[in-house]
Amino acid sequence: MSKPVYILNGPNLNLLGQRQPEIYGGETLADVVQACTDLAGNLGLTVKPLQSNHEGQLVDWIQEARLNGSAIILNPGAYSHTSVAILDALNTFDGPVIEVHISNIHKREAFRHHSFVSSRADGVIAGCGTEGYLLALRRVANLLAKS
Repeated sequence: MSKPVYILNGPNLNLLGQRQPEIYGGETLADVVQACTDLAGNLGLTVKPLQSNHEGQLVDWIQEARLNGSAIILNPGAYSHTSVAILDALNTFDGPVIEVHISNIHKREAFRHHSFVSSRADGVIAGCGTEGYLLALRRVANLLAKS
């Protein structure tokens, strides 16, 4: 069996469906995980979905993915704009990395316009709602098929 695609979610994404639904929609993180699991099966992939509100935990999972993962789909939440530690961890990962944002960060507050993660990402998907995760998974499947 191939190595799983790590789907990593950062702070406050455990509150999807409850937190600012006018921005993030009504789907829960469990809904996103189920949709990704279903699509991954159709694409011949497996996923390892994880969520943490703690930067160090995300770094640990990125490091784990170096050995055990084929790709990373990452919604770093607010850590996008602050975490050099997450960027440094991503720079040690050799597989594809897709950055996902549910909202269009470029239409929001100015401090959200810059993402440290983007400089390592092989693709950035923003403003597509939770469908962005599925778009990312399709892109990962294409990238892995070419490698």
